[in-house]
Amino acid sequence: MTTDLQKSFKEQMDYDELMNCTRCGFCLPSCPTYINSGQNEASSPRGRIALMKGVVEGRIEPDEKVEQQLNECLGCRACEPVCPSGVQYGHLLEQARTVINEHKSYSLPVKMLRKATFNYLFMSSKRMHRVHQLRWLYEKTLAQKLVRASKLLTLFPGEVETMERVVPKTVPPKRLNEWEEVEKGFGKQTKRVAFFNGCLMGTMFYETNQSTRLLLKTAGCEIVTPKKQECCGALHAHGGETEKAIQLAKRNIEAFENLDVDAVISNAGGCGAGLKDYPFLLRKEADWEKRAKAFSDKVTDISTLLASLDLGPLELSDEVVTYQPSCHLENVMKEKGNVEKLLRKVNGIEYVAMVDKDKCCGSAGIYNLVQPKMAMRILDQKMVDVAETNASVIVTSNPGCLLQMKAGIERERLTDSVRAVHIVDLLADAIRKRDSEEGDAHAVRNRH
Repeated sequence: MTTDLQKSFKEQMDYDELMNCTRCGFCLPSCPTYINSGQNEASSPRGRIALMKGVVEGRIEPDEKVEQQLNECLGCRACEPVCPSGVQYGHLLEQARTVINEHKSYSLPVKMLRKATFNYLFMSSKRMHRVHQLRWLYEKTLAQKLVRASKLLTLFPGEVETMERVVPKTVPPKRLNEWEEVEKGFGKQTKRVAFFNGCLMGTMFYETNQSTRLLLKTAGCEIVTPKKQECCGALHAHGGETEKAIQLAKRNIEAFENLDVDAVISNAGGCGAGLKDYPFLLRKEADWEKRAKAFSDKVTDISTLLASLDLGPLELSDEVVTYQPSCHLENVMKEKGNVEKLLRKVNGIEYVAMVDKDKCCGSAGIYNLVQPKMAMRILDQKMVDVAETNASVIVTSNPGCLLQMKAGIERERLTDSVRAVHIVDLLADAIRKRDSEEGDAHAVRNRH
């Protein structure tokens, strides 16, 4: 007997794309969950595709075990670049999760949490700002000290307590809008770019956004940051909330499409990949798909743009630096190697690549919160790889990766000797150091 869920799988899944998988196995060595599950076939991309195909064909019951396997996937999409058939595994995974989400009966607490997160919070930048205000009050009053002293967060599943410790300190809420919609670059203009502010990047990682603006202006870029932009919708798409992702995609396309810019700049690999996937999200609406394609073609990571422009001489104190790439920056945006190019331009640091650096760190959006056992297993191995580099700095290009590596530093009790930093913050520190030294030299010349 065919269930409604099986019927929806058959109607909504791209069967031709499922059939493109030839089961060659090239994806297996690239899959973190396959490797860390003891090479369990069901935990591999081809294994999960076989499950989806079996459900569509009516041979497999779409039960909790199938859902569990699909949810255990990081969605890092490392399988896509190595697939000789070019299977768009990430799109298949999102389709399957959407079907499951549409038919799933969640418990009341989970249902309320999903609604609060997907339907309310991440649908509005204004609401994100309100939550930022609450976080600021939490830090500035006794609340944070009391929560930490009471060990209350240890009662929550996963790594909630660790993550609470590693998130950046909040900036005063009034600072969140301390930027102009149009900002001129320094010196001769090289590019006119639009900046995707992001939801978490615009609040929790506000200082990293400010560093991004400094770098762009130093490189001679005029920056346009539209006020009406919203969350990229990547978390919705990954979490089976496709309709909400589509709504956000349309809002962002409308906010950016008439700006007459050379590029739309993202400083978060996950967000950039979400923006790049807008044509897929809007594939069922011909006019919107065309507009999405025009928009996504301009989406570029900050590292790619900066690698092609002149930031002037950069220098930092002698340190060994390693880099944990963003999976979505490399596997979806297909912008690879530019962070390393930038690191090699900074005098005074030694870049050492870690073994298997291209493998996921286990962050994957909120994966480290909803699948903590697998996420921490992956992170523990990643920290072994970091240790082999003897690095004192771990550079990342995505906020989720940054928090995950900070969590790894905490777990390994390395906070006194190792730090994690976003690439734009590292480069901005070099520019501020240079400007400070030049200012001091100018002051000395004036005194004499």
